[in-house]
Amino acid sequence: MNIQKQYMFDLIAKNLRIDGRAVDEFRPITIETNVISQAEGSALVTLGGTKVLTGVKMEVGEPFPDKPNEGVLIVNAELSPIAAPTFELGPPDEEAIELARIVDRGIRESKAIDTEKLCIEEGKKVWIIYVDIQPLNHDGNLIDASGISAIAALWTTKMPGYDNEKVIYEQKVGNLPMREKPIPMTFGCLNGKLILDPNIIEENAISSRITVTTKDNGNICALQKGGVGELTMEMIEEAMRISIEKGREIRKLIKTQ
Repeated sequence: MNIQKQYMFDLIAKNLRIDGRAVDEFRPITIETNVISQAEGSALVTLGGTKVLTGVKMEVGEPFPDKPNEGVLIVNAELSPIAAPTFELGPPDEEAIELARIVDRGIRESKAIDTEKLCIEEGKKVWIIYVDIQPLNHDGNLIDASGISAIAALWTTKMPGYDNEKVIYEQKVGNLPMREKPIPMTFGCLNGKLILDPNIIEENAISSRITVTTKDNGNICALQKGGVGELTMEMIEEAMRISIEKGREIRKLIKTQ
């Protein structure tokens, strides 16, 4: 075990963290919206030293066969070397795929978007929503920064016009039909104790993590565990309790249309 990791273990035994935060404390967070003029919606989230930019684009296409009257949501994440030296150019790796799936699951399972209102012609034409996540600087906890950035971008998305088989991007005809603000909260297990919003140094030392996504009413809509370490039922229940509380605080920072 290296000296830094042992130091963090010694601190957490006293309920202290390397950056001075409490175990259930988020880093300072800011949310800026409408930061990309050519996107239908966008948001830049700064969480401590982590920065994530999300853009939303829309087009018309075919629905999935099992949901002929619903629009389609597609979430992508690109981990570029500009964000961290460990990220490489090329097709999405496992980390990027997992990040996109966790964000997608929170939005989808909370039913944040009223997808039935995105149907143009049942079985033939629906709106397709592309949510593209681009970390700009990775200082830990990309999951929460990305999830918050994505939902903030969706809540400020303006739908383009559609006429005579053509999407008119220059024309905005209304807001994306949104219903929920799902907020992810990610915890790391550091020497047997849960810490909320691990920074990059803590991430390199944790044995496992859990992400809890909550809806506006506090109900849990998604859970995701990562890492090889074990989590007790007490730890999972604690993560749920904190996620409900902290989710309410973050939700107040997200602007609506």
